[in-house]
Amino acid sequence: MVTFIYKGIRKIKRILLSYFHTPYAKLVFYLNGVKFSNNLSVRGIVKIFVTRRGKVIIGKNLSINSGFNHNIIGRQQKTIFWVEGKLIIGNNVGMSSTAIVCNHEIEIGNDVTIGGNTVIYDTDFHTLDATLRMDKSKDKLYAKWGKVRIKDSVFIGAHTTILKGVTIGENSIVGACSVITKDIPSNEIWAGNPAQFIKKGK
Repeated sequence: MVTFIYKGIRKIKRILLSYFHTPYAKLVFYLNGVKFSNNLSVRGIVKIFVTRRGKVIIGKNLSINSGFNHNIIGRQQKTIFWVEGKLIIGNNVGMSSTAIVCNHEIEIGNDVTIGGNTVIYDTDFHTLDATLRMDKSKDKLYAKWGKVRIKDSVFIGAHTTILKGVTIGENSIVGACSVITKDIPSNEIWAGNPAQFIKKGK
């Protein structure tokens, strides 16, 4: 009986909170100047930080799972958008506990599925020159960067790291826990650290 009551309370709590998450996310997006469609769906609390020069455009039907209780596969964190550059997300995109750090430019196409705990970076954050790293004002300034582009209908497995300057072609699949360091052609399956070609997709 106690177990039944506990599970009932847990379900009611989950339902009640679900009515709060999406409106809260819309408010945070609005306050950060994000352009988004009303048919946004969010489960959990998202963390959004867009600088004055940052720009975010989100298409229709973005679905986000964020944090504990909304992506139960381990290592679940909040979904984070940290944008100093230009971030574009297309239509019908789904993501869970994803961290996107966009210092320059990241573009995500339509019908893209991003697995839990994936991170996408368009910068190295720090210069590879040890002398320049000693000067904090030069460290970030001289860090290498490159546009990240994820084309339509890509599937990205959980715990993947996507690094600067890569393009993932249409309909491609990235295996879980992969590290993407170079371009992936369309209609291919890649996996590993660093990710390598596995086979042609269907």
